[in-house]
Amino acid sequence: MGGTQRVLSAAAIVCIIALHAHARPMVYMSQGSDLEEAVQQLMYSGSNGTQAAANLTSRQSQGTAVQEDSTSDTASHAGSLAAPGASSVVKTVAAGPHIPSFGNISRGMADSAQATKAAAVEADVGTDVFTTNPLLADVVFPLYDQVTAEHVVPGMRALLAQLHKEIDGLEASVEPTWHGLVEPLEKLTDRHQRTWGIVSHLKGVKDSDALRKAVEEVQPENVALGLRLSQSKPLYQAFKALKDGPVWETLNEAQQRVVDIELRDFVLGGVALEGEQKERYNAIQQELAQLSTKFSNNVLDATKAYKKVITDPAEVDGLPPTALGLAAQQARSEGHEGATAEKGPWLLTLDFPSYYPVMTHCKNRALREEMYRAYITRASAGDLDNTPIIEKILQLRQEKAELLGFKSFAELSMASKMATFDKAEDLLEELRSSSYSAAQTDLDDVKQFAGSRGFTEDPLWWDVAFWAERLREDKYDLKDEELRPYFALPEVLGGLFKVAKRLFDVDIVPADGEVPVWHPDVRFFKVMQGAAPRAYFYLDPYSRPAEKRGGAWMAEVVGRSRLFIAAPGAAPGSPRLPVAHMVCNQSPPVDGQPSLMTFREVETLFHEFGHALQHMLTTVNEGLVAGIRGVEWDAVELPSQFMENWCYDRPTLYSFAKHYQTGEPLPEDMFKRLKEAKTFRSGTMMLRQASGGVVTLCVMWERTGAMTSSHCTALPSAIKLGNLLGLGLGLGLG
Repeated sequence: MGGTQRVLSAAAIVCIIALHAHARPMVYMSQGSDLEEAVQQLMYSGSNGTQAAANLTSRQSQGTAVQEDSTSDTASHAGSLAAPGASSVVKTVAAGPHIPSFGNISRGMADSAQATKAAAVEADVGTDVFTTNPLLADVVFPLYDQVTAEHVVPGMRALLAQLHKEIDGLEASVEPTWHGLVEPLEKLTDRHQRTWGIVSHLKGVKDSDALRKAVEEVQPENVALGLRLSQSKPLYQAFKALKDGPVWETLNEAQQRVVDIELRDFVLGGVALEGEQKERYNAIQQELAQLSTKFSNNVLDATKAYKKVITDPAEVDGLPPTALGLAAQQARSEGHEGATAEKGPWLLTLDFPSYYPVMTHCKNRALREEMYRAYITRASAGDLDNTPIIEKILQLRQEKAELLGFKSFAELSMASKMATFDKAEDLLEELRSSSYSAAQTDLDDVKQFAGSRGFTEDPLWWDVAFWAERLREDKYDLKDEELRPYFALPEVLGGLFKVAKRLFDVDIVPADGEVPVWHPDVRFFKVMQGAAPRAYFYLDPYSRPAEKRGGAWMAEVVGRSRLFIAAPGAAPGSPRLPVAHMVCNQSPPVDGQPSLMTFREVETLFHEFGHALQHMLTTVNEGLVAGIRGVEWDAVELPSQFMENWCYDRPTLYSFAKHYQTGEPLPEDMFKRLKEAKTFRSGTMMLRQASGGVVTLCVMWERTGAMTSSHCTALPSAIKLGNLLGLGLGLGLG
């Protein structure tokens, strides 16, 4: 592959490192098959300090999102009802760091300094902020159309001050019972999650300089509240007493799951630390939140910074009409009036719907190289350089793990998952070694095909995707552009909702205009069962590179809980019903046409809907383990993968695969070829993912100074962050 041509950005490296980070997930899927795109997105929420601080504690499963966007350093996993292996997770933690007994701890105020500061803040912001600030509105459906950056700091400071006072009261009077401990804690953390969740969400879909500044200003105070809760010894002792006392046997399965998760996450949140160790741990958490926010801002800014205007049609030869139409539409939005798909000018960016067609279709090799290098080296130089941030994050995570009694951050990460470090490493190596020969064959096939078409050079990074797509077209007589007209978003949604009806007996009903939204493109739906709603969700489908981060994710607005009143229209006596976001970055409508989706975009939509269904269709009424809350990260992808498979089910596909102009169904032979192409280059795709996982574990283990694992020692020394180029070895067969 031309060793000197291996290029990988700091952003991609730290994203890979984040794959197994200790946190709750926001279930997050990349748009496209490029691993660097996938790992970039995986970093966003976990290394995004906004999302990191969205969880009040390293033990509270609040502010959840299944975001392969989430590796928060101050948060635990977002979760659901106890799964097999839940008890083994607790055993893993118990077998890790030594947790000393705190003896008889006073249940009075845990930190008078915090209370004094909270009172001062409350006096400063005034009490009327709760009635005048839309961020603090006590509603199930946030006032997205009213909340602006100026509301964030006063609103959050008022809320944080109030929450500190409530924690004071809870610590002073806590009882080791469900009603005396868990319910008041859920009520407290739910208010924070709903409020900070609005800020975090807007940061992801409607970013601005003003919002960034507001988040950065209030984030340390936000993290401090989470640290206070995660290290509250009165609350920890109360949970221990609840687990060890007679009340335990009266709790149902979901309630026992809540207690087990809380005890585990108190440990992972530093409750056992004292003195200088506690101070250092808290300082690390604050710095990680700041670094994470800076990291994600740099990636977004670097992505937005690249803009290339092309006027010569020869330079974009090979780009399909949809890509040319999007490029012309982008050009018009930047002031190039009269730009057309046929004559240009065309504006290309690093946003995935713009970037990926260039890499797979454009005949201009120089343009492919330019855009590949720009894409893969985002945030790797100048003012936006993430390299020192990566190094610092790795350093701090290792120090954090050691403070908690773990050998490495990888082991700390595994403490909240079903797998152990050794088993995860063995499985990844088995997958990597098993897929290597198939991936090598994939690469050889591409080289041979390119050579047969007159390309005599050794394919480089910006060549492989282009020639692989030509090989796919030749082998299966299948082109994405020929499929797009059959996958118009309105029809795809209709088919998706029919699957939900068939499988789960729910009706998805459009309810646009009934609640505030953050952008005109956002849709709102009700999930109905009979005459009553079961859940609600927002859909934000299109790419907006100027303000919206890349990838696709599902996130929670509120979860199901018996402690809160349901929205109007729910059945009498109903608990509060779940509300979700589904966010994608697919191709927007162009020139009056509907959004015509690639098949991969169809799969992504089904994938995220799988996550949303797990959140929305839960029957668990204990809010801390309802829906996606409490699900280990190595299990959370099951419902999403399940839903993806329906894209290849003939009755399902033909319920929506209709030409957007003629209404004609997808030709039978095209469906057959689509299924046959499902495993095209699957060895390469598996090798990418498995190698990324192996490198993740090994880079974190390397920080201990003792890479004893045979799999890790076999990796080249160039994997060290001092030489980023070497990582391409494990990821680069296409």
